[in-house]
Amino acid sequence: MIEIFTDGAASGNPGPGGYGVVLRSGKHYKELSQGYRKTTNNRMELLAVIKALEALKAPNQQVVICSDSKYVIDAIEKRWVYGWVQKGFKDKKNKDLWMRYLEVSKLHNIQFKWVKGHAGHPENERCDELAVQAYKQKDLLIDTVFEAGA
Repeated sequence: MIEIFTDGAASGNPGPGGYGVVLRSGKHYKELSQGYRKTTNNRMELLAVIKALEALKAPNQQVVICSDSKYVIDAIEKRWVYGWVQKGFKDKKNKDLWMRYLEVSKLHNIQFKWVKGHAGHPENERCDELAVQAYKQKDLLIDTVFEAGA
């Protein structure tokens, strides 16, 4: 089983943002992060999950994703995203990322677990640190889809 911890952060909404990920499986441990010059917190929360799943080398993994994002977890667990797809994402944001998530999620058996943010959970706190550090860097990427529509 692979445990994935994710967090996204943005300074302003929109503003500079980043994601942080901790992947853990047995003795294996990996951290991922990246910052963007203009984005939203929700985009970074969702991108963290996507980047974590894309980092898995083998398909058909048992994965537990721990996130403090009700936006991400509720959209998936309550199956809202499938209704959004059927309606062509009418009046919904982040279609590009949701479609990307739906593709990569087909490769694994995924379970979500909500963790309370900023409550002392070590891996969640580390993900938040990674996300904030990432958007404070000078080499920020451009969230091209967001900036094109912003």
